[in-house]
Parts: sequence; C-alpha cells; structure tokens
Amino acid sequence: MIVVTGGAGFIGSNIVKGLNDMGEDNIIIVDSLDNPAKHLNLNKLKYNDFIDKRDFLSVLKEDRFFIKVFFHEGACSNTMETDGRYMMRNNYEFSKELLHYSMERGARFIYASSASVYGNGDEGFAESPECEYPLNVYAFSKFSFDNYVRRIKNAGTQVAGLRYFNVYGPQENHKGKMASVAFHFFSQHKEGTKVKLFEGSEDFRRDFIHVNDVVAVNMFLYENSNVSGIFNCGTGKSRSFADIAEVFRTRYGKAFESEIIPFPEQLKGKYQKYTQADLINLRKAGYANEFLTLEQGVGAYLEVLEMTGGYIK
Repeated sequence: MIVVTGGAGFIGSNIVKGLNDMGEDNIIIVDSLDNPAKHLNLNKLKYNDFIDKRDFLSVLKEDRFFIKVFFHEGACSNTMETDGRYMMRNNYEFSKELLHYSMERGARFIYASSASVYGNGDEGFAESPECEYPLNVYAFSKFSFDNYVRRIKNAGTQVAGLRYFNVYGPQENHKGKMASVAFHFFSQHKEGTKVKLFEGSEDFRRDFIHVNDVVAVNMFLYENSNVSGIFNCGTGKSRSFADIAEVFRTRYGKAFESEIIPFPEQLKGKYQKYTQADLINLRKAGYANEFLTLEQGVGAYLEVLEMTGGYIK
C-alpha cells in the first residue's frame, strides 16, 4: 500500500498520476475536501481509498494496512497564513507523527519540504543550515521539520525530503492566490484583461519547475530506496517573471497585453526576490534527468490550460 497525503492537492495528485503511470493503483489518498473543487483533481486518478486527513491518524492506529511508502505532500501551503499555532500543528506535529509511524514499521517516508527555508537567499541555496533563514511561519514549519529529520541518527528506513522551488503545472486551479504566476497570467489573459506584473518583475528571478519534473524526482526516490537525505527540487536555473510574460507574448502575440502594478505592501520583507536550486546533492544521489526549460514547461502547461482548463483528463 502507498499513502499519498495531500493527494487531492496540486503536487500530491500529480504524484498519484505518476504512480498510476508506473502501474501502481494500490494507493490511499489522504486529504480534506473542505475545498470541494479539489475533487476535480481526483476524477481521472486510480486509487484504492480516500481518507479525510482529520481521521487518518486514528485509522493508522488500527493497523489495517501494510504501508510500504508514504509520499507526505499534505500541508498548509499558504505563505501568508499568520496563525503560527495552526501552521506548526498542521505542518510540523502531524509530519512528526507520520514519520515516527514510518520508522516504527519500516515504511519509507518521502516528504515535501520547501525552498522557502532559504529566506532571501543571501547565503545561497545549498541544503545546509548556513543557508537557511525562513521569513514566514510557513517556511519556519518546513525548516523545523527538516531540522527534526536531521537530528535522527538511524531511521532504519528511507527518509527523504524534497525542497520544492517554484512549482507550476496542471491541477493547481484550487490554490487561489497561492497558484503559480503562469496560472494567474493565463486566467487574466483568458478574461481579456491585461496581465498584471509587479513593478520590478524583470528583477524578480525564481527557479520555476514544472510539476512533471517534480514528479520525476519523487519517482526517482521511489525507485531508489537507498537514497535518504534532504534535496533541492528545482531546475538549477533562475528566470524572471518578465520571462514568463515573454513566453505568453510569443504564444499569443498582439492578443497578449500586460501592465505594471505597484509591489504589494503586505509582501515587502516576506518575498523571495531570487531563488536558484543548488543541484549538487541531488546529482550526487544519482538523479540524472534534464529539467524542462521555462519555455518548454510553460508552453506545455498552456496547452493543458487551453484544452482541459488545467486538469488531468
């Protein structure tokens, strides 16, 4: 049995699709459908059962399943959340409980961390404490769990964390304000309004990674149970928000219009202006695949948005 927490979410549902493509469907999806739109992410997936996140720990204690692997993707991913107690209970304490269950029973544990732990990135983006300084409580929750994992000397099973950089691609429709820049640009363009770029967007550079590449890294860990550790999951290349707008402009020509808007006050001091994954450790672990370029990835995503509205079908 494979468990995917957050399996109705953006990355989680794509991981389920990746497992399905490998012939795996003995899968339990753990999530909450408080946002009912997330059910659309499940419509074309194959899985054995769905369990509400709030019930999952009590179900685990019944020992009804033999779980061989956890893909722990479930979390509150709202970087603007201000309730620190909720964030730590949801992202940190819950993760610890699942980790200890895994170690006690020898189940493998592959989990989602975040590049947000690097803060403004002044010290670089290597998987090292010297580079880490979270700027918000979401980043702190991920930082705290990574450090908890680091303190475990002998887990007795695979424990691997992936620090996702700026992920975009199908199945993120439900994320609202937290959806990718590419999704928001497409939504604005489709509505016939000018696409809004923050002032200085040509200087805001991020490591944008297509969700298919994220899934590929997860499947690499799934197929290589000897690989443990915390690894960056990005392309290793930094591109600007203006570069994304240029991909749109190339595709849609004169139909694509944009405008510059002031940078929001509420994001000042909490916004990563530059990210670029250091891939040395991931490559040393044996991951050799090339990543989609921004042009390839955004182009592929736009095709899905145009054909299916952004869903796997």
